[in-house]
Amino acid sequence: MNLFYSPLAYRYLCTINKRMIMVTEKITRGERPLILVTNDDGINARGIQSLAEFLMPMGDVVVVAPDGARSGQSAAITVNVPLRMAMVENREGYKAFKTTGTPVDCIKLALNVLFADRPDLIVSGINHGSNSGVSVIYSGTMGAVFEGIVQGIPSIGFSLCSFDAYADFSICRSVVEQLCSRAIEKGLPRDMGLNVNIPPVEQLAGMKVCRAARGRWTAEYDSRIDPIGRPYYWLTGYFDNAEPDATDTDEYVMAQNYASIVPVTPERSLTEIDARVVEWMKD
Repeated sequence: MNLFYSPLAYRYLCTINKRMIMVTEKITRGERPLILVTNDDGINARGIQSLAEFLMPMGDVVVVAPDGARSGQSAAITVNVPLRMAMVENREGYKAFKTTGTPVDCIKLALNVLFADRPDLIVSGINHGSNSGVSVIYSGTMGAVFEGIVQGIPSIGFSLCSFDAYADFSICRSVVEQLCSRAIEKGLPRDMGLNVNIPPVEQLAGMKVCRAARGRWTAEYDSRIDPIGRPYYWLTGYFDNAEPDATDTDEYVMAQNYASIVPVTPERSLTEIDARVVEWMKD
């Protein structure tokens, strides 16, 4: 039997086509704040499901997230293949869409295709693992935050610093509630977002504003041999903290059981001319 013409295949294709949406009626702000949520672990990740749950009492939540894991995508966008988007859930105060793109694609699609009104807040996470220190430059979670800042929308990224498959995201609730409610009420300073990392402890000591620890990833690849004798390389590594004794960094703050709050900006140039560069340019 030709599968293309079978009734089962036809019904399946009809179902898929209905889910792949062409937006004709855009999302508007109602009486409550409008909150856009994404991540880099994918639409089915426990972290984003917990985040949406924490945010729903604060406003109308719209999740637009990748259809699978996109860790390490930073600010990547999709340019060589078309993007697709499908509605996953639609109920009062909550809508969810999955896309074939990156976290930044998700933000761009939401703002350009889905939303008629700009959201009051963009929240990314809750990432399953740390985005402290230099990891911020690789993170898809934080790539979405940087895109939100560029768009002039208050944006916050949350990470739970645990890779345990059964990590308890409930420890993040109070931090998410306090920071997001404040951002909705007061906004954030122009060109600034927040990178929030939460240690996996039974009881948080509180929250502290700090800076990212200086350091680098070392021993980053594990060399292996596949079953037919060909070499391949698996990303591993560990973070080498270049200033372990500094008391004003995210790594130190989390070691004291505090959630770290690091102000971030997508601006990659120094805001003031550095005298060292002027001296370097001299003949």
